Amino acid sequence: MTKDPRDPNYDPKDDPKVVTAGEGAKEGKLPNELPPETETITFHQRLERNATLLLVASFLVVTVGGVVEIAPLFYLENTIEKVEGMRPYSPLELEGRNIYIREGCYVCHSQMIRPMRDEVERYGHYSLAAESMYDHPFQWGSKRTGPDLARVGGRYSDEWHVDHLMDPQSVVPESVMPKYAFLADTPLDGAYIGEEMAVHRFVGVPYDDEMIAEARADFLAQADPDSDWDALVERYPGAQVRNFDGLDAVTEMDALIAYLQMLGTLVDFSTFTPVASR
Repeated sequence: MTKDPRDPNYDPKDDPKVVTAGEGAKEGKLPNELPPETETITFHQRLERNATLLLVASFLVVTVGGVVEIAPLFYLENTIEKVEGMRPYSPLELEGRNIYIREGCYVCHSQMIRPMRDEVERYGHYSLAAESMYDHPFQWGSKRTGPDLARVGGRYSDEWHVDHLMDPQSVVPESVMPKYAFLADTPLDGAYIGEEMAVHRFVGVPYDDEMIAEARADFLAQADPDSDWDALVERYPGAQVRNFDGLDAVTEMDALIAYLQMLGTLVDFSTFTPVASR
């Protein structure tokens, strides 16, 4: 502690002296009597002070980490566990999914049930990777203004879905969902559904030549219970065939409800047994 200069016994030599850089260099010491370990610069300090060296070292670390994570994937035939029942979307379901994405339904509804007790008890079995293997892009979502829709198929009647899309507040008074009544007024003819399926095949969805050739016929048949739909169900097992919105023409309402009624229905979870991780 600095002594009081007014003290009769005060001696300036007793005060701690601030060593300047020049004086410290002459005495072989750093200024202000810094700890001995600071007199030498470690390799890590040199690395941090050299921007080029730090950049090269960071690149090497990221490269090694990337190789360790990515390289094993080239030796695996498939990273998704195959699950019985999963199939590509039928033409009408695929068009319904396009409408679902176009209208931004994924902004308020997720399609991913996490393996937590509260979610499983409310929504059903937790989501499997295989259930999204034909989704480009997937519809997991990141927000739930409305409930999760991964298992919505079969939970409500077609009439309920029609009323809900026409006027959401008529069935759920507290809903903030906008009205989609215009879907019932927008007819669909499936003129380009074959081309769309060809694009999906290009990115890995296993649509074969027959599926693409019969795409428009299957599109119209699924919404018409009086049509010859046996071949449709053979190509797309579990496909639901009926007039979804109750109107004469095939509409966007038909397509969207067909998609919603399919969600979560392809896998029979009463017989599903997950494969243990290796």
